[in-house]
Amino acid sequence: MSLKAMDLFEAYVQNKLPMDEGYIVTSYFKPESTYSIYEIVSYSAVKDIYASGNGLTFQTNGKKLYILVEPSNYNHKTIEPYCRAEGFQIPLRFSEANIITAKNQSKIIFNKEAQQAISAFTILKPEGINFAFLFFSQPGVFDSMNLFFSKTLNQEAGIPQADATKASKAIADLASKTLTWPKDQE
Repeated sequence: MSLKAMDLFEAYVQNKLPMDEGYIVTSYFKPESTYSIYEIVSYSAVKDIYASGNGLTFQTNGKKLYILVEPSNYNHKTIEPYCRAEGFQIPLRFSEANIITAKNQSKIIFNKEAQQAISAFTILKPEGINFAFLFFSQPGVFDSMNLFFSKTLNQEAGIPQADATKASKAIADLASKTLTWPKDQE
């Protein structure tokens, strides 16, 4: 059975990062809270990948989806996600986002459309319980992401399992429609 996913920085060290296409999922968890930010970045036709400061820089175009999990007790719910304090923001307005309210009143907020990263993007090395995973581009990659998000939204972000399953399916479906590259449609 071929490898479906692995730690991004481990893949870099082991020279296993695919240059043709891949999907990177990162997380940023807030201490003492279930407030969580995830990013999914797809890339294709990499010119170069190199370590830079505390991250990896990819010289290529990318497409990004942002997922924000806001617990019910978050005090700044009315502030647009792009205007929130550093570490709590994603570059989205409410009008640009899908919003799912879970049974426990937590909210899962994510893009309606992928955002473009033109010419280069950097993935920061995760600290603490945060992670950066590389999902290899192969049949079933979005099913793997669906399962992954179902588990992490429930176990890490405190979303009830039924709502985590619903949200992860919506996220994986959106990723399969907006994060692929033209050669994938052939």
